[in-house]
This record gives sequence, C-alpha cells and structure tokens, in this order.
Amino acid sequence: MNRAEKATLQLRAVAVLRTLKETRTYDELADLTGLPAGDLNRYVNGHVLPGIDRAREVVSGVGREVLSSELSARVRLDDEGYVDNSGIVFDQPFLDLIAPVAAESFDFDRPDVVLTAATDGITLAAAMARHFDARCAYAKKSKETAVEEFIEARQRLESGIELTYYLPANAVEAGERVLVVDDLIRSGETQELLLDSVEQADAHVVGVFALIAVGETGIERARERTDAPVDALSRFE
Repeated sequence: MNRAEKATLQLRAVAVLRTLKETRTYDELADLTGLPAGDLNRYVNGHVLPGIDRAREVVSGVGREVLSSELSARVRLDDEGYVDNSGIVFDQPFLDLIAPVAAESFDFDRPDVVLTAATDGITLAAAMARHFDARCAYAKKSKETAVEEFIEARQRLESGIELTYYLPANAVEAGERVLVVDDLIRSGETQELLLDSVEQADAHVVGVFALIAVGETGIERARERTDAPVDALSRFE
C-alpha cells in the first residue's frame, strides 16, 4: 500500500466514524468500535488520523457491520418479494462510504473498469469507480444512438422473454480488469450477462459485488462463472 492509498484508507475511516457519530455519543461509539472515546473525538474532529491498522478495522470491521445494518433498515421488501432500495441508490454520500468498506472487506483486486447495468446500479458503480480511481461503464437494454459498435450479451429467460444488454465496444478493452457491480442480485441473470460482456471483451473479472442479495441463487450463479470474489453487503431470504 503506497502513501496515497494509506491516506485514502485513513480518511475513509474518519468518514465512517463521523457518520456513526451522527446518532451516537462518543461513549456509545467507543463501545461499538472498542476504541477510546478520546481518540475517537480527535479522529472525528480532524485533529489526527487513525493508524493504518485502526483505519482498516473501522472500515472493514465496524464499518461493514454498521453499514450492512443501515442498508437493511432502509430497504423495503413487500409481500411479493419486490425490493424498494430507493433509500440507498439515491443517497450518493452513503454509497461513497460503502465503496471503501466493500474494497477492504471482499478483497477485490484493483479494477481498471467498474461495470454495471443501467439504471439502478449506476450510482453504486460511480462510487466504486471513484474509490478505485477506475473508469465507470454500464450496459443498457437499448443501443446508444451515436455509438456504432456494441458488445451484445443475450439470454433467453425461463419465462421465454429474451433479455439483451448492449455495452459500447470501447467501454472495456482487452486485458483490462473489471469489477462487476449492481444494486441487487436475485436470479443472477443480469450479472451473467455482464460477465458475458466482459468475456466477449477478452477482459478479466476481478469481482462481482452487489449491495443486496435476495436468496442465494444469484450469488451461486455468478460464482459458477468466475473464480473472483462474489458477494453482497447485505442479504435477504
């Protein structure tokens, strides 16, 4: 880890602590993190940065647990199993906190491109791309008017409906490292089409990440397609 990466991790830890402090006293924050209240005060107020080990524990340990709980609290699941995650995908500051937590928790290699499907995955992809200093790309169910060449990933679903995603051919170059992300993974069909697009581009998948996994089908389906880490921040049955 170089100096810039260390500083980024330390600043992300401070951002997580400041978010947690909004609804807690320093004593409560100390109980949650196991860190002295006085040290937390100095971190939150910007007087000093936490050391690397502490920063990593805040981001990947406490941060992951708390953000997962916060995410679960914001999601609404109706009686038919439909998910309303608008309280998450429209909150860019919250997604900006999730990005370093995901990066530290799931051990993704640093990507050149973060790839998602339009439209709900775009805000998460933007946050992840910003964290990794990578490009952001997204596939759509329709062709962009001014784009001449596309990678087409097509699949016929069990219902008989044919699902096609179009990715501009220059969005991912051969040999590049690609992190596939989405807001939700349920059946795994969308993720499989994105993985198809990466394969057609002759690029390399470094991970598949979703904010929410509903059931295990989608996660398992993606794991059958890649040896890279596949996971979600929060899970629903």
